[in-house]
Amino acid sequence: MFGLGTTELIIILVLVLVIFGAGKLPEIGGALGKGIRSFKKGISDRDEIDITPEENAKKPEDKEGEKQ
Repeated sequence: MFGLGTTELIIILVLVLVIFGAGKLPEIGGALGKGIRSFKKGISDRDEIDITPEENAKKPEDKEGEKQ
């Protein structure tokens, strides 16, 4: 996992615990989880916007012609 061993992960966890405190850890974890979920959803949604005009779409000029 990113070239980090068990010792490095424990040191990082202890530093986060000291900096943010035990009360903020659930909030940080939840925000991190939501961010990762949103990122994965954005990556998996590869739907592109279709900007080609539709054949049946009426142009504004056509609407003016209908009024006369």
